[in-house]
Amino acid sequence: MSNPISTPMEFKNYRVFNYTLAGRPLVIETGKMAGLANGSVLCRYGETAVLCCATASEKPRDGIDFLPLSVDFDERMYSAGKIPGGYLKREGRPSEKAILTSRVIDRPIRPLFPKDLRNDVALTLTVMSVDPDCSPEITAMIGASIALSISDIPWNGPIGGVFMGLVDGEIVVNPNAEQQKKSDLQLTVAASMQKVVMIEAGANQVDDDTMFTAIMKAHEVIKDLLGFINGIIAEVGKPKFDYPSCELDHDMFDAIFAFCEKDVMNALDTDDKNIRDARMVPIKDAILEKFTEQYPDLPGMMEELIYKIQKKIVRRWLLVDKKRVDGRRMDQIRPLASEVGILPRVHGSGLFTRGQTQVLTAATLGTLSEAQMLDGIDSETSKRYMHHYNMPGFSTGEAKPVRSPGRREIGHGALAERSLIPVLPSEEEFPYAIRLVSDVVSSNGSTSQGSVCGSTLALMDAGVPIKAPVAGISCGLITAEDGSWDTMLDIQGLEDFYGDMDFKVAGTHKGITSIQMDLKIDGLTPEIIRRALEMTHIGRDYIIDEVLLKAIPAPRPEVSKYAPKMTTMKIDPDKIREVIGKGGSVIQKIVADTGAKIDIEDDGTIRIAAVNSEQADAAKACIDAIVFEPEVGAVYTGKVTGIKEFGCFVEYAPGKEGMVHISKIAPRRIEKVEDVLKLGDVVKVKYMGLDKKGRPDFSIKDALN
Repeated sequence: MSNPISTPMEFKNYRVFNYTLAGRPLVIETGKMAGLANGSVLCRYGETAVLCCATASEKPRDGIDFLPLSVDFDERMYSAGKIPGGYLKREGRPSEKAILTSRVIDRPIRPLFPKDLRNDVALTLTVMSVDPDCSPEITAMIGASIALSISDIPWNGPIGGVFMGLVDGEIVVNPNAEQQKKSDLQLTVAASMQKVVMIEAGANQVDDDTMFTAIMKAHEVIKDLLGFINGIIAEVGKPKFDYPSCELDHDMFDAIFAFCEKDVMNALDTDDKNIRDARMVPIKDAILEKFTEQYPDLPGMMEELIYKIQKKIVRRWLLVDKKRVDGRRMDQIRPLASEVGILPRVHGSGLFTRGQTQVLTAATLGTLSEAQMLDGIDSETSKRYMHHYNMPGFSTGEAKPVRSPGRREIGHGALAERSLIPVLPSEEEFPYAIRLVSDVVSSNGSTSQGSVCGSTLALMDAGVPIKAPVAGISCGLITAEDGSWDTMLDIQGLEDFYGDMDFKVAGTHKGITSIQMDLKIDGLTPEIIRRALEMTHIGRDYIIDEVLLKAIPAPRPEVSKYAPKMTTMKIDPDKIREVIGKGGSVIQKIVADTGAKIDIEDDGTIRIAAVNSEQADAAKACIDAIVFEPEVGAVYTGKVTGIKEFGCFVEYAPGKEGMVHISKIAPRRIEKVEDVLKLGDVVKVKYMGLDKKGRPDFSIKDALN
């Protein structure tokens, strides 16, 4: 049988495009891999490589009123030269960081799809190589934008993205790994040529002006990047495919709107969500009764129809009448309340209420060994501060079972976590692992920022010495076709649903600790961003002074009696083996005898956790005895534990014995040790140093002088 013959593969559509971003090469390859996707690129930034693929279904999905878009940031552990942990040794569910990155990329991309597109769209961003100096998140965002832009999927891009740092007071574009460790700012910005479309930030109390400057500098860098991307689109971009519009019938909408406009306006005119929902029920019934015969498909369109009717009314109120659903001024915050210490057995608790949004946060303190271990593609392997967010169905009046947290819950928890990190004490100052759980017990808008406020209360109630209280609040936006706009402070649910922006900012009096911006339009101008920063600063200052600090003026001076008591000590690293003992026998006995938990680090730092200070002191005393080293010339009080012909043994410290030669027991010559001493006698001994054989040498007679 002859050998099969193959000709060399030719990639006729293979193209390579080169650009320099923040001093590092950005290389876009297309036409070689993933040729069956609607659009695909291999995006290389430095030695980071992400395969970005965009696909869409041929037909729209029936029975939905939204764009079925999925964005998946898919980490491959081989990209960082790691083998996954766990029993299976393969990638499973996405890490928390992968989920957060998916959300960061989703937010700027989603608003730029046509509003009436219902085809399934999937963006799969597979991280294949990681260079610590070149962010895979930014690489994936740029690659996703290019993959969509050159595909035949309808999309009004492109966008670009950069990561900004603040190192030694200087704003840095795409800081490297070393700079990121020192940076006071972690800012991700996505933008089109005209406007900023996404902002995500964590900051070490950075002031508004510095934050605004960093955002604007990021936009300038992105504009130049977009010129490069537009060149790629011009060379290899495909024509966009046609799709059936899923817009509501305009004649039907106009007829039904005219029929129910006044009734819906009356239903919406209340600050109580329950009353509003109850008022809408008979209105829906009346619409179905009058129009179903004329429009047989109406029942399946009812939710989208009611959404658009309410949206039209709410937006008209905000834009024209400057009227908010609950009657507030545009810069007015809903009624506020806060309370601490409402859960008696937990280590700290805080209840924060803003209108009909209510968040209960509980704080738990544990040993540093209870910190979360991380298994991901970056260098972070653990974190001592964890924040988890839950929003059960009853919080919105819905009858639905409890499920494991989704992407939204993970994202909101991470945002609250990021908001508090800059004010937490260091491990040296406060050697605890800290877990916060924010349970939303009632929801009508801005629960993530309610979680930030509740977390400040819970931390202070738990006795965590935070550097400053943190509050969070959101700013909304309403825009008109003529370009006019206005902002609203502290948006509630309807203003979030029907408005154009949810600009969430958390911070202290001194500065910003986090930003997250959700948009439904094509971007923000500098003027809108500046206004949002100003409004949220005023709002969080008010909440801190008038609400949080009135509930608890300062962190409690001590942790709860139910929290573990922590003692920290330092020993010579060479003594660690003695404290642990063979097979852990020594440390296990200390734990068993005292009831304390003991963590030992390689540098000799020992942290002891116990239910009460007596247990911690007992454990510390045991360790002190093990590592105790006598000082030459020092006098110690000890007990005679053994008598020999040549001298006696004295326990000069718990578990530590030294020998006193017979010649050094008394000022005079003695024949037998028993002539002077007996077992159990308490004597003073002076440490003379090591004898000729390297053994500790003690003297009783020299201690008498």
